[in-house]
Amino acid sequence: MIAERMKPLLNNNSAIRAMFEEGNRLKALYGEDKVYDFSLGNPNLKAPEAVKKAIIDILNEEDPVSIHGYMNNAGFPEVRSIIAASLNRRFGTSFKEDNILMIVGAASGLNIALKTILNPGDEVITFAPYFVDYGNYVANYDGKLVVVSPDTETFQPKLSELEMKITSRTKAVIINSPHNPTGIIYSEETIKNIAEILRNKEKEYKTNIVLISDEPYRELVYDGSLVPYITKYHDNSMVVYSYSKSLSLPGERIGYLVIPDELKNSREVFTAATIANRINGSVNAPSLMQKVIARCVDEPVDVSFYDRNRKDLYDGLISLGFQCIRPQGAFYLFLKSPEENEISFCEKAKKLKILMVPGSSFHCPGYVRLAYCVAHETIINSLPAFKLLAAEYSL
Repeated sequence: MIAERMKPLLNNNSAIRAMFEEGNRLKALYGEDKVYDFSLGNPNLKAPEAVKKAIIDILNEEDPVSIHGYMNNAGFPEVRSIIAASLNRRFGTSFKEDNILMIVGAASGLNIALKTILNPGDEVITFAPYFVDYGNYVANYDGKLVVVSPDTETFQPKLSELEMKITSRTKAVIINSPHNPTGIIYSEETIKNIAEILRNKEKEYKTNIVLISDEPYRELVYDGSLVPYITKYHDNSMVVYSYSKSLSLPGERIGYLVIPDELKNSREVFTAATIANRINGSVNAPSLMQKVIARCVDEPVDVSFYDRNRKDLYDGLISLGFQCIRPQGAFYLFLKSPEENEISFCEKAKKLKILMVPGSSFHCPGYVRLAYCVAHETIINSLPAFKLLAAEYSL
């Protein structure tokens, strides 16, 4: 009954979601405070009060037909102008309303970008470890995902391997910084080097290679780290952004896609992306949330909440003998498994009611991901269970 292309997904459903469901089952059995669920990147920080106020004010002040009605498939013009102006202030860019396409979260934005540019058989490169659904998004449009193997010392991308794997069929490279699942940030030098490789390969093959930056964690950075804005480094680029993490609105599915003027045939690409937004089934981004974003576009992010969790979890695990690179951004910690089979490690952890996601779900076996966007009490209360887990491996 179901489509052939869906059948493999039945047996390879998201391990992240599966662990999340397992967490709900265990919490029902033992109580929420007895289960240490680090599976899903679902912010435990409530949305800013400004979001609540904006919703109430909009409902009280604006025409209800307009609030809940259709608009241009690209989104409300005034909202797109406000976002463009905010980006220009923050990053020294020169975007306008018609560089911004409102989207139903980053996942939808990536699908729109890929549908707009991919032909069957085109290749999209990304760097392991990577978000599990990138491969599915590329396959949606009969493309091929090409994976650059991980550098498990730094988790910065292997640029020599990137250069080697670019072919005449390469249509895009997807980067994600701050990074899920490692929490690292791609340095400015890394971005410059990626851009130079792409420009050289564009000349060699007489093609255009789009650098797509997936940025739902841009504001979640620590220790004064900076995240380079990629449109300043490579003309053929797009930025996919979501407010799921910065404003703690993952269920509202609201974000934007940046298509800069410097992109080859940018006006034609923007029009095609707007059509892709419609025919992919989204039609347009949620109308009320667009208007909320217009009023909250520069709302500050409470990074201190995540930073405290980051420090306490990282320091606690290192003190117990576990190995992990220190996260620079996002809210994930990528822990080296004490045994080669990290799935077995996750099963042992689950017996202690610790829920983690195997690194093989991110094309990087031997590691596990912990999402520390949880209540601080969960971090503190989990450490005795991690101590028992460490003892099992004589760490």
